[in-house]
Amino acid sequence: MMIRRTALKTLTGSAALSLVGTETFAQFMKESEPAAPGAGVAPTLLKGRINHSVCRWCYSKIPLEDLAKAAKEIGIKSIELTGPDEWPILKKYGLTSALPQGAGKGIENGFNDPKFHDELVASYEAIFPKLKDAGLNTIICFSGNRRGMSDADGIANCAKGLKRLMPSAEKYGITMIMELLNSKVNHKDYMCDHTAWGVELCKAVGSDNFKLLYDIYHMQIMEGDIIRTIRDNIKYIGHFHTGGNPGRNEIDETQEIYYPAVMKAIVDTGFKGYVAQEFIPKRDPLTSLKEAVILCDV
Repeated sequence: MMIRRTALKTLTGSAALSLVGTETFAQFMKESEPAAPGAGVAPTLLKGRINHSVCRWCYSKIPLEDLAKAAKEIGIKSIELTGPDEWPILKKYGLTSALPQGAGKGIENGFNDPKFHDELVASYEAIFPKLKDAGLNTIICFSGNRRGMSDADGIANCAKGLKRLMPSAEKYGITMIMELLNSKVNHKDYMCDHTAWGVELCKAVGSDNFKLLYDIYHMQIMEGDIIRTIRDNIKYIGHFHTGGNPGRNEIDETQEIYYPAVMKAIVDTGFKGYVAQEFIPKRDPLTSLKEAVILCDV
């Protein structure tokens, strides 16, 4: 996670969802798999019920143009957590950035601390017109670390800062999306670490231009009960991330979340946004990426 933390600064279920046996998983993959990347795979081979994206930082060793070519072949529509300098390359390959970065002060210093509000507001107001010009309509943001702050004060402070940005966000058609992160393993002291807290913040902000990034990996660690939580709170969720737990690696039979069931639950809610692969591959990166997309393409 230090790789992602650095990159961003430069800017679940319960046991009921445990993976079934390896044999069942392998059979699922065999029945679902299209032709290999590079063999003329067209996006239309995917079912089209999930809008697939991938997080750039997980594949930072692969040149962006090469990743874009592979994403296009697999049927991925977006490479996200990318900044303004990278968007033209995505456009060249007919891709979007479903969740861009390029504003803010990173994960630890966010909207829960009023001393950052002026700087944060200026930063996001500067990126909004760039997003619109690039045909993009979201931007990632963070609560910041708790530093002894109460939940209620954190919500009040975040809402105060975010409300300053909502008129501009609405003007440019941008949705600010705050990420839910775990504070148990990867992001110690991060405040927006439970869905219930994020939902209360959405209610306090009171705009459809502010939603949550529900990271399945992070919320499996913090609270579990993934499918029920998604169903109950889908109106406040604007984006999803994947990742295998434990370890944040491949989302296959080596970990505890059964992603086909989670993806089906997302589809059943009528969600039309993006689901992005955000795991750190331990094997061949593009093979693992392709397998993850197939697995999630319910």
